[in-house]
Amino acid sequence: MNKNDLIAAVASSAGLSKSDSTRAIESLLDTITNSLKRDEKVSIVGFGNFSISHRKATVGRNPRTGESIQIAASKRPKFSVGKALKDAVNI
Repeated sequence: MNKNDLIAAVASSAGLSKSDSTRAIESLLDTITNSLKRDEKVSIVGFGNFSISHRKATVGRNPRTGESIQIAASKRPKFSVGKALKDAVNI
């Protein structure tokens, strides 16, 4: 399922127009993204948790030349599945 399929499914199940469901989904995704940018955790009970994982700077090696390179520190979005979702998928 892609984003357009999700919008159509939400519009159908909630009895909304496609434009209303598009705004709702875009708003949800923007809110989650903005919260993660502020390094805040987003918890949706039963579904899962969105958080940021911090990766330290490391020294890597170029496999072609063998030369050492610096890999910068970065932040990665992380999702941990909730119990209800895990149970629903593993029926």
